[in-house]
Amino acid sequence: MRDATFAGSVLALTAAAALWGAPSLAWAQISGAGQPDRAEDAAVQPAASGGPAASDAVPEVETVVVTARRRDEALQDVPVAVSVLGGLRLDETGSFNVARLTQLSPSLTFYSSNPRNSAANIRGLGAPFGLTNDGIEQGVGFYVDDVYYARAASSTFDFLDVQQIEILRGPQGTLYGKNTTAGAVNITTRAPSFDFEGRAEVTVGSLGFQQAKASVSGPLSQTLAARVAVSTTSRQGTIYNVTTRNQINELDNLGIRAQLLFKPSDTFELTLAADYNRQNPECCGTVFVRTGATQRPLNRQYAALAAAQNYTVVSTNPFDRLTDIDASINAGNEIGGVSLRIVWDVGPGTLTAVTAWRYWDWLPENDRDFTGLPIITNSQNPSQHSQYTQELRYNGWSGSIDYVAGLFAFYQKIDTQGVERHGPASSRWNIAPANVLSNDPSVLNGLTAFNRQSLSNTSVALFGQISWQASERLTAQIGLRLNYDEKSGLFDRTVVDGTGTLVLLGQTGARRAAQLAIFAPQFYEPTFDDVNVSYDLTASYRFTPDVLGYVTLARTFKSGGINQNGVPTDAAGLPALGAQTIRPEELDHYEAGLKTQFDGRRVTLNLALFRTDITDYQAVVTNGQLGVLRGYLANAGGVRTQGVEADLSWRPSQQWNLYLNGAWTDATYTRFTDAPCPPELSGGTTVTGTQVPGAPGTPGALSPANCDISGQRLPGVSEWAFSYGVEYNRPARFLARDGEAYVGFDGVYRSEFSSNPSPSAYTWIDGYALANIRVGFRTGDGFDVFAWVRNAFDEDCFELLNVPGGNTGLITGQPGDPRIWGVTVKAAL
Repeated sequence: MRDATFAGSVLALTAAAALWGAPSLAWAQISGAGQPDRAEDAAVQPAASGGPAASDAVPEVETVVVTARRRDEALQDVPVAVSVLGGLRLDETGSFNVARLTQLSPSLTFYSSNPRNSAANIRGLGAPFGLTNDGIEQGVGFYVDDVYYARAASSTFDFLDVQQIEILRGPQGTLYGKNTTAGAVNITTRAPSFDFEGRAEVTVGSLGFQQAKASVSGPLSQTLAARVAVSTTSRQGTIYNVTTRNQINELDNLGIRAQLLFKPSDTFELTLAADYNRQNPECCGTVFVRTGATQRPLNRQYAALAAAQNYTVVSTNPFDRLTDIDASINAGNEIGGVSLRIVWDVGPGTLTAVTAWRYWDWLPENDRDFTGLPIITNSQNPSQHSQYTQELRYNGWSGSIDYVAGLFAFYQKIDTQGVERHGPASSRWNIAPANVLSNDPSVLNGLTAFNRQSLSNTSVALFGQISWQASERLTAQIGLRLNYDEKSGLFDRTVVDGTGTLVLLGQTGARRAAQLAIFAPQFYEPTFDDVNVSYDLTASYRFTPDVLGYVTLARTFKSGGINQNGVPTDAAGLPALGAQTIRPEELDHYEAGLKTQFDGRRVTLNLALFRTDITDYQAVVTNGQLGVLRGYLANAGGVRTQGVEADLSWRPSQQWNLYLNGAWTDATYTRFTDAPCPPELSGGTTVTGTQVPGAPGTPGALSPANCDISGQRLPGVSEWAFSYGVEYNRPARFLARDGEAYVGFDGVYRSEFSSNPSPSAYTWIDGYALANIRVGFRTGDGFDVFAWVRNAFDEDCFELLNVPGGNTGLITGQPGDPRIWGVTVKAAL
């Protein structure tokens, strides 16, 4: 299927050219290589129909301005690997949230089984795959108008009134708030204007897809301007639940953003912004994918357990998109905040102050047994998150020296009230058949764990960069950051049985032993604090006016943390003290890059070669030194990621624009000797050591306490990833309007990747290629109408595969979206 899709992509590109004959258009910012968006308010000047001058005209190339180094600079002058995506580009490709950015930026991955369980990685680094633990930080920083978003879950909103997105690859910690050890996603929204303007966009499509966006901006007085934007998105689910007779994994999003700009002079401006985002879909369910043999006895593996309760899954073909999960599911997500941003030209530079408060309320419901049996009947972890940030920075210059210096302060508070309750099918599923209690549903029915968690986190940093232009060609830069982190937490699990009686450690009896094997009460209050110093050194050299080379050396840290999801217990059943805190990750980063333009700047080619070595990598481990067998978050040996990235865009004429972005990434565990074992090596009688006594998947065999996966690939990382596309247009007249007709194609390819922290034969996701096509008409005054199809060849692929707990051999997954088509109409005032 992948080969057929690649072939289809080539045919689509050929058809685009054949359909429109001789070349004719200038389309903008199609790639991360750095060509800008077409000026959205500029008039389109169609050339004479069919004239050779129209085809051969030299395109005017605009300069892309970025703020990657906290000041306005041309993209090709910045010695940082960065991709730029304009708001127009996002709209045309349907990239309305962070997850869809991955189809435009090969080095960016975003995995989300639900908003809370979300992780963004750049070059394979950022957050442990598939893990949610409030006690650690993200390695990829999200920023909207200079405001830091602390949790990846709070970045699952729909983009709203976005002007530009910059994706910075590699450590950015000496300039960007907290924890940008892997990179940063820097989002800039459209600012209030003193000229009246308005925009509106409506989209309808298959699967009941409906999206509407609108914004209006204008003056309230000579010194005060306002802007308001709203967006709503809905779509029916892509999976049908035969139990509830509902389509699940739907979209149901609402976003509102308002800004006030006070500008009494050209040297001072103050912007007050507020936003509110609400998501309330019936989400997030999975489908049956396959089963695989584990080392459990056969009568405790999935097939026997299902047969014992006369259970048959609704479909064994995951792309039938059918499920029968029986517990309620929901992904209620509310996000909002207020910020105040002051920009003041003072002395030889500019002072910027950003004060912000943000909140996130998470209201989930899940089916954590992933089946149609009432094994787990209720699983939810409602959370309330609030954060306060204050940043002060000064950008200055003096002769051949530019500098940035600043202070960043951060405080967050998270409270979680988790509940997990077992149902009448749990005894037969979780208790060994040899135990007579397995036939007594009342043993585990109603067994409930109440998990209370809280986290307080304070962070303060001093940071700065200074650049010295040693000559017309050579520039040296040094960055420094002094960071202090302090965390304190609480984990308190209370357990009750089906009668409401407390389940306590030390209680005896067969029934109580069976219940304690599922849930054991636990209480601990971890604390952590640390001071670290990060730095980076960069030298750049301007070989020609259009060729810039640079090299970077960086040492940086990802903050340490605390375990907030429970920890293993010792022989007495007490929390293992050594597992409560996690040391910081320490990163050594090396990078060389080349930024080039040639052929009259119609071709842009940017290259980056990188390597990052990490010690004390934060991951799920099973550390035998603590005398426990349960996985938890801790430091695990080392990781190395290295690779090559290329961003190419080509505007051969005013009528054509083509792009190709690619990444080769080798992300590997260099030392991970106590990793959790994959399912084929789990479930048997546990023995100490990491050598496998029996063959993988041998029922009833001995299982190692942990596994050595040193040398194996990190999860979620494709070795090869590409995004590519073309757009072409020609002058046309439609609805009594002069403008341009256009056809565009965008594709993405990702090679296979592992969907389990420890690579498993059962959880490799095959590589896939997706194709998106659009055909439309637009004018220079903002009118645009186009038909589109996404996943045009209806490629079957998975976003995630899951290994449910219990080592039964069950594998479930989330299929990617099927083919979807629609029409979009846009207008501007």
